[in-house]
Amino acid sequence: MLAVVTALVILVLLFDWNWFRPPLERYISQKTQREFRISDLHVELGFVPTIRMRDVYFSNADWSPQHEAMAKIEMLEFSVSLRDLPEKILIPRVALTKPDLVFERLPDNRKNWILAEPTETTPSKLRISTLSVDHGRLRYLDHGEPFELDVQGSTFDPATQEKVKDADAPPSNVRYTTQYKFGGKYHDAAFSGTALTGEVLSFQESGVPFPVKGSLIAGTTKVEVEGTVADAANISAIDTRLYIEGQTLANLYPFLLLPLPASPPYRLKGHLVLKGNQYTMDDLAGKIGSTDVTGKARYTDRKPRPLLEAELHSKLLNMADLGPMIGVQTKGSGGKPAISQAETRTRPAAKAKEQAIDPNHILPAGSFDGSRLQKIDAEASLVAIKLVVPKALPLESLRASLSLHDAILKLTQLDFGFAGGTIASQAVLDAREPTIKSDVKINLRRVRLDRLIPESPTIAQGAGYVGAALQLKGTGNSIADAAAKADGRIAATIANGRISNLMDAASGLQGGKVLGLLVGGDRLITVNCGGMVFDVKGGRGTSTLFVVDTEQTQILGIGGFDLEHERFDITVAPKPKSPGVLSLRTPVRLYGTFKQPDFEIVKGPLLARVGGALALAAAGPLAALVPLIETGPGEETNCGAVSREVGAARAQAKPPEKRK
Repeated sequence: MLAVVTALVILVLLFDWNWFRPPLERYISQKTQREFRISDLHVELGFVPTIRMRDVYFSNADWSPQHEAMAKIEMLEFSVSLRDLPEKILIPRVALTKPDLVFERLPDNRKNWILAEPTETTPSKLRISTLSVDHGRLRYLDHGEPFELDVQGSTFDPATQEKVKDADAPPSNVRYTTQYKFGGKYHDAAFSGTALTGEVLSFQESGVPFPVKGSLIAGTTKVEVEGTVADAANISAIDTRLYIEGQTLANLYPFLLLPLPASPPYRLKGHLVLKGNQYTMDDLAGKIGSTDVTGKARYTDRKPRPLLEAELHSKLLNMADLGPMIGVQTKGSGGKPAISQAETRTRPAAKAKEQAIDPNHILPAGSFDGSRLQKIDAEASLVAIKLVVPKALPLESLRASLSLHDAILKLTQLDFGFAGGTIASQAVLDAREPTIKSDVKINLRRVRLDRLIPESPTIAQGAGYVGAALQLKGTGNSIADAAAKADGRIAATIANGRISNLMDAASGLQGGKVLGLLVGGDRLITVNCGGMVFDVKGGRGTSTLFVVDTEQTQILGIGGFDLEHERFDITVAPKPKSPGVLSLRTPVRLYGTFKQPDFEIVKGPLLARVGGALALAAAGPLAALVPLIETGPGEETNCGAVSREVGAARAQAKPPEKRK
């Protein structure tokens, strides 16, 4: 018996495993329908046997567009756990020396690394726990995404250079020992970077943490990350610190498929965690231009569209930093091309494009790509305590909430603190069709009149509350295009109003009264009522009501505006209610473009009065004053009718109730 055992031991020790090499090559080639060959085969038996193959060649799938082999490896070592058979083929460790691998995926989800027969639909039983690489290269080509990746890796730590070639060595990832350099393209956006890892890449069921410290550069975008990953191949868990910076958030679109604005340079950091199909970013902090941002975000990878959720806060928000189209403040005309989101991904590009467009317009002509809104769902909110706004507008704070589902963007809240009141906005953008449909509602609530008029030692401060209601519906992929086709109504009114007596006298051209007030001092007078209503059709607004009624003057107006050409023409006629000396009553015309407004005194009535004065002056000096005496034709306005006409605007102007 001892002799038999001794003979078996000698046979195993002296056995040449290369006798099995030809039948093994034929079996794998027939099983996979691909060519497989090796130059040397050796097996170390045990409860976890180790197989070593030299000069491995494995051809690519016949459907692959690539003509080169799927795998060429100078030395391949791997161990097999016999106790897990036949439920699965568990390989505790694979050690590769100078591998050159090509992995591919077609749009129909065929993958060249799936080794099952074409007719077999059951999932693969193969499981790899860890992988170590010495001077290797991996290329991944996803023809459906599209995505290209080229990775080259090697161990730089002398203490572990021999271990990475040994499949029997216990895996250790206690320090960074291996460096990977990578580059590629994702949705036509190029990227490159480096990553440091431990001795092995950790995969399914390894129980070995996979540390990673890396950086990625994609155009002007830079990302740095350090932490741990659960599975290097099929990432199911991440716990890392993340830092990202770039020239504009719009450049993240190819990677995140988020329709972000062309912001100024930004720097953001946070704690990134992945559990299952959900990414969370906690402790988010940084700056976008001069705007500080804190908060948290969550990204859920789901079908048919991913979901992004975000809660953001800012102590100081610069509106110029977060505008949807930075640098785009013009509208194309005369056959000039419209601005697209792609052309405004950077601030220099946006400004250069603006210079090529008609500079006399202010409505943004940058076109929004509706298809971007079709690729993601979102729920987001932003609260800003203080605002920095252009041209010293009395904007004070901001609260915004948006919801994007099934290509319908609902701006459920866009509230600005404004002159002691609120500009409350709601909007719906329907991007299910190539041309976006928009429905916008804006309410001016309890805006204080005294905050709208600059302080002056000469003019008494006004008082009261202004309210307005705007509702417009339009179609177009830019604000300018939608406004040019908009239909709707705009109404504004004033409640509990009091204005400067000096301003009221000046509006009626009551020269004698103005002189008296300048000498004796200004005071407040009551505004009985005031209202303006414009009906908008096809981008053209026409006044159906324009009146401001004070104790002493009735001001009437008529005219309209053109949103397509961004022009307006309104004539205002003051009607003093009482006689006055030097009351050169005549209409005032307000006209011009939104960007360059102008005014003029309507010369006809004024010249007739002055001409009459000159004729009477020949008869007698006192008679010359007769045409300059206002006889007071102004009538009392039916304020009840004004209130009914302004409708919802009246409710917005209602002052807050006093606490008892």
